[in-house]
Amino acid sequence: MRLEPLYRVRFRYPQHWAVSLGAPPTEGQHFFLSEGRCEGRIAGTFRGANHPRRRADGTFLPDFQGVITTDDGAVVYFDYRGYGRAYPEGRRQIVGTATHLSEHERYRFLNDGVAAGTGEVRSLPDGTMELVMVWAELVWEPPAEGASRSRS
Repeated sequence: MRLEPLYRVRFRYPQHWAVSLGAPPTEGQHFFLSEGRCEGRIAGTFRGANHPRRRADGTFLPDFQGVITTDDGAVVYFDYRGYGRAYPEGRRQIVGTATHLSEHERYRFLNDGVAAGTGEVRSLPDGTMELVMVWAELVWEPPAEGASRSRS
């Protein structure tokens, strides 16, 4: 397998709601509306809704769907899953997987693929957050002989 760059997305959550559970609060459910921009092989306006669960250890479990309206007029649906780690403070790490769908000819290659992504949640000086993620297409290649050998 290999990774081929797809796009970088920068976005913010202009609206957010949360329900915290426990005393003191240890777990919770959140709902975020997102707005941003993608650049790369997929470039355009980014909009979505993330409704992650927050675990007791502070890790977020994203459940994030939305659309990218590309600069060339296509619509690309996305679905993100993964982990929003609770560390490091001020630049929390994100790791995840994504699937995409599009009826536009230029983006149909996404319809049966999987993407891997990394990013971070950046705390800005004004107290807001900006999320930055980089996504790459996981490209199928035949398994190499002997690749499944375990290490001792």
